[in-house]
Amino acid sequence: MRDGLTVALPKGRILRPAAELLARAGFATRALASHDDRRLVVELEDGTRILLVKPVDVATYVERGVADLGVAGRDTLEEQARDLYEPVDLEIGACRLVVAEPADRPGPRERGASVRVATKYPNIARRHFLARGADPDIILLFGSVELGAVTGLADQIVDLVESGETLRQNGLVEVDTIMDVTSRLIVHPASLKLRPARIAATIAAVRAACESSRKAAPA
Repeated sequence: MRDGLTVALPKGRILRPAAELLARAGFATRALASHDDRRLVVELEDGTRILLVKPVDVATYVERGVADLGVAGRDTLEEQARDLYEPVDLEIGACRLVVAEPADRPGPRERGASVRVATKYPNIARRHFLARGADPDIILLFGSVELGAVTGLADQIVDLVESGETLRQNGLVEVDTIMDVTSRLIVHPASLKLRPARIAATIAAVRAACESSRKAAPA
């Protein structure tokens, strides 16, 4: 059913839960558990080809048709505004995209005020602050965004948090939640049109695996 499909998966913390979910959906993901971390392409026993890429690049591989499907976070999809089909919320990798600032140095609150914002998400951050009547000066950072606020480079930051412990250890507090984030199954629109039965069956299997995981989760 899935012979010939190419799936882009994000390297890092999401890879293991994504692989486990695909296994429950019928993919032969055993090769992923023992793959050499330097390998970028893994051929599964069922004929599926797995591309292991940086999380920020998953949507590019799917949108360009190199991969039929992929797993990408809502944060990346909202930031990049890709032309993709997102049929299933996989409910893995849960975190939040928030605005935070130094606890002892609150950022400007006046409507129309200029605020320096450090982030890896310039588009999301700009939309968020403009919608609240602020004038954002977006500072693009790719490293530890928290450092932007700690050093005074920025008044506030927009970044992902899970427990919030990193913010607390650096004297930062959350002041707003922009969105809750989970990973989504994404599909190349052309793949859906060219191989509708195969893609539809895969989507249904993944959706069923998610439902099974939800029912099995402790209350």
